[in-house]
Amino acid sequence: MAQAETKVLTAHVPLPLADKIDQMASRLERSRGWIIKQALTAWVDQEEERNRLTRQAMSDVDDGHVIDHQAVLAWADSLSTDYPLPVPP
Repeated sequence: MAQAETKVLTAHVPLPLADKIDQMASRLERSRGWIIKQALTAWVDQEEERNRLTRQAMSDVDDGHVIDHQAVLAWADSLSTDYPLPVPP
């Protein structure tokens, strides 16, 4: 199997965080680099998804797909009553 090209990145991390990474690496019997790569991959994936959802939401707003603020407030206020309103369309 061909190995992907890599690039070394350097970052200063607080000592308590470095200690936690070392403890995890030991517990999981993995290298420090493996732990950091897993965490960084998860963070990048999360940020890409957040960006995608933000762009989608902005597109919805541009297309006029919004819910009136007063309707949301009225719905939220009704949740603590005996007769909650239906979710605004």
